[in-house]
Amino acid sequence: MTGVFHFMAIPFGLTLAARKVGLPPKAVNQERRNPHCGYAILLALVASLTAPLCRASAAERADARFAVLVFTKTTAFRHDSMPQGIAAIEALGAEHGFAVNDTEDPARFNDAELARYKVVVFLNTTGDILDAGQKSAFERYVRSGGGFVGVHSASDTEYHWPWYGRLIGAWFASHPQIQRAIVRIENPDHPSTRGLPASWERTDEWYNFRSNPRGAVRVLATLDETAYSGGTMGADHPITWCQQVDGGRSWYTAMGHTKESYAEPLFRLHLLGGIESVAGVAGICGG
Repeated sequence: MTGVFHFMAIPFGLTLAARKVGLPPKAVNQERRNPHCGYAILLALVASLTAPLCRASAAERADARFAVLVFTKTTAFRHDSMPQGIAAIEALGAEHGFAVNDTEDPARFNDAELARYKVVVFLNTTGDILDAGQKSAFERYVRSGGGFVGVHSASDTEYHWPWYGRLIGAWFASHPQIQRAIVRIENPDHPSTRGLPASWERTDEWYNFRSNPRGAVRVLATLDETAYSGGTMGADHPITWCQQVDGGRSWYTAMGHTKESYAEPLFRLHLLGGIESVAGVAGICGG
């Protein structure tokens, strides 16, 4: 509550300061004052009042456990839930002590820039989003132990980049209309599934994949195709998985199409576990 009163006090204090340093109404034979002096004092007061807030913000960044880069570039379909996704990850960072930057600029994919981050999130990316040099930098980042999180249409990205195909686990094939379905938790010990219902019923856009990634990845959750219409993968329909790739860590969830997803406490818990697991601060892919 002290922060609220502090902000409320600033405008009141500035009002009093303005009255003290501003120009009063002219009176007969009253000495003319220099207005610039009053403005300078007022600016100094503003700086002194807001300086503690700036220092607090800087301290929060310095105390971050790790940093996350959220990449949102698209060259095909663009999800209207992108702002909600970014805001959700920023909120998770504020709540759980990690820094978050978001960008659509592929030029950020260079060795020096990527080295600042423990985790790179492809949030609903689509199409071809990196050039050859940027792809090489990202491969080096993962091979040096970097963490990768793919959300939803990250699997609808870079179909002609074989290394990325291994990193993401499986590429998108099709989806039915948005509808309610049941997610079956296969590995309840992973940070991204711990605390979720064994049968997790929710609404989303449910992906079918070009291939089943089981065998190449650790499947964490599957989709029950008997509980909705439009599934094409049969009894074994992985929907979330993790893996080690060339010395780095990868986690993917096919969920996260809708705006509403990012306001769901359980989905945010799921997303947080994925981010923290590939950052190496909350368990490993095996559990």
